Amino acid sequence: MTRETSTGTTPRQVSAWNVPNALTVLRLVMVPVFAWALLAHPDSIGWRVASTAIFVVAIFTDFVDGKVARKYDLVTSFGKLADPIADKALTGMAFIGLSVLGELWWWVTIVILVREWGITVLRFVVIRYGVIAADRGGKAKTALQAVALTLYLLPFLMVPGLVWIHVVAQVLMVVAFLLTVLTGANYVRSALRLRRGSTPS
Repeated sequence: MTRETSTGTTPRQVSAWNVPNALTVLRLVMVPVFAWALLAHPDSIGWRVASTAIFVVAIFTDFVDGKVARKYDLVTSFGKLADPIADKALTGMAFIGLSVLGELWWWVTIVILVREWGITVLRFVVIRYGVIAADRGGKAKTALQAVALTLYLLPFLMVPGLVWIHVVAQVLMVVAFLLTVLTGANYVRSALRLRRGSTPS
């Protein structure tokens, strides 16, 4: 991606080989590790804590790569596309894993995954007209999903006296579900506006 300097005269090339993109790739690599930790020993409190820790670390890389990319002007087209894919792969695995374990309704998982991957496909469809970057609503949705999933992943249902925290997780999941659907509709509107107002590159 070419960037203009502050003088507006000297362009520079931003390489896709940078720290933010490396963190994005790392997050993708952590997805199968997280899946194995979550599903290999479903009745073990220790393994549930371990899988939650892996999930939290992976989610944290999303926060870090975005901060670094913006601070050091390392935003690339690869990052704009790969970052949401990595996020959806990680959270998607968490949703599927929880449904496989019978701790989250399948219809919630299916609706959210259809929305998430549908928007990802939509980004690729309109890429020749421009890149649809994540907006504030999308970022809030991702953060809320991360918090709700973290509470679901922690073994509160296995520990007497802590089941009430799972109720909090359910409430947060309802809010995250609604925000996911609403922001999905907003992305569709953005794609339509981009399509109508742009010429294919």
